[in-house]
Amino acid sequence: MQVQSYDKIYQIHKKSRVKRWFLFIFIAGIITLFLPWTQNIKVKGNVTSLYQSQRPQQLNSPIPGRIIKWNVKNGDYVKKGDTLLQLSEIKDDYLDPLLVQRTQEQVDAKKGVRDYYEAKVGTAKNQLEALNASRDLKLNQVKIKLIQLNSKLIGEQAELEAAKNELKLSEDQFARQKKMYDEGLVSLTQFQQRSISYQNSIAKKTAYENKVAQTQQEILNTQIEQNSVTQDYNEKLSKIEGERFQSMGQIEGSDGDIAKLQNQVANYKARQGLYFIIASQDGQIVSLNKAGIGEVLKDGENIGTVVPTNVDYAVEIYIKPVDLPLVKEGQLVMSIFDGFPAIVFSGWPDSSYGTFAGKVVAVESNISANGMFKALIIEDEKEKKWPPKIKMGTGVQGIAILNDVPIWYELWRNINGFPPDYYEVTNAKPAKDEKTK
Repeated sequence: MQVQSYDKIYQIHKKSRVKRWFLFIFIAGIITLFLPWTQNIKVKGNVTSLYQSQRPQQLNSPIPGRIIKWNVKNGDYVKKGDTLLQLSEIKDDYLDPLLVQRTQEQVDAKKGVRDYYEAKVGTAKNQLEALNASRDLKLNQVKIKLIQLNSKLIGEQAELEAAKNELKLSEDQFARQKKMYDEGLVSLTQFQQRSISYQNSIAKKTAYENKVAQTQQEILNTQIEQNSVTQDYNEKLSKIEGERFQSMGQIEGSDGDIAKLQNQVANYKARQGLYFIIASQDGQIVSLNKAGIGEVLKDGENIGTVVPTNVDYAVEIYIKPVDLPLVKEGQLVMSIFDGFPAIVFSGWPDSSYGTFAGKVVAVESNISANGMFKALIIEDEKEKKWPPKIKMGTGVQGIAILNDVPIWYELWRNINGFPPDYYEVTNAKPAKDEKTK
């Protein structure tokens, strides 16, 4: 008797399609091995900006101070120049509410001192001119006196010569008269008269010699007076010149003090402007780390962050050193942004959904702290635009597109642990355009 279940389990009398399906799958597998496969490198990174001015900017306190008023809170959007908070002074050197005014008064006082010394320099200059004129006048007077004395001396010397000649004549006459008196040719009276005349000639000669000596002494005294006048006026001129130079030094010192005080006034005015911390650009306030009124800030202390509103987004990715030779400027990179759904076929980038094309614009030559090299990617304007809702710091998974190879070659490469094929990027066109060629 035949069991019914036997016929259901053993189907040896029925036709089987296993061989057909095996052959079909085998042929399909062989064909699949020759299909094109796009080599790629998978990397990770995050959203950033290509420009430093568009990256999140820290809010730092430019001066030490105490918070007295907040104008914003976390999440607020601000415009460039909006006041975020107000500080008050805490340093003793700046507590005076009239500090700028009082310092300006010091500047004005120093300017007054400088004007006084400038006037003193002008007065000293006038004194020098007057003394020089007086010296010249006095010296001219002395010179004229010397000329007069020299003329007088010449006249007296001429009179002295005449007196000498007269004395010589009188002496001869006296000698002859005495001889004649001794011989009795003349009377005693005549001899006495000639003797008196001789004595008068001697006295006249002596008087003229005294006059010449006196005039010569006056000339010597006048020359000494001339030297004394020159010395006296030189001392007076030197003293006034020294006072003038001293006043000029005071003027230079006053100019230095004025410049220093004016610098302080400018610094005080600028410091008063730093009591209000303003937004450096349009953006959103985040990460405020000060709780309320009265907190004291240190110089340069971080208060919060401004995230710019208008940003030209870029992606920074990190590449392993072993893959660095495969990434060049102009390289096509498909990006997958966190929060945006994507269906990825890494070997067929054109069949993927939710990926966004970009191109490498820079590869840093210095290794980063994480042991990888950083590269920057910007949006490829020829492809689909990046999503407008991405934010700074969003995580990104990147797929750097390399050569097109058969699937069997890619399997053989991975089995043997070989790296992707090294090649040079000759242009920045997408791989799709290259395949079209």
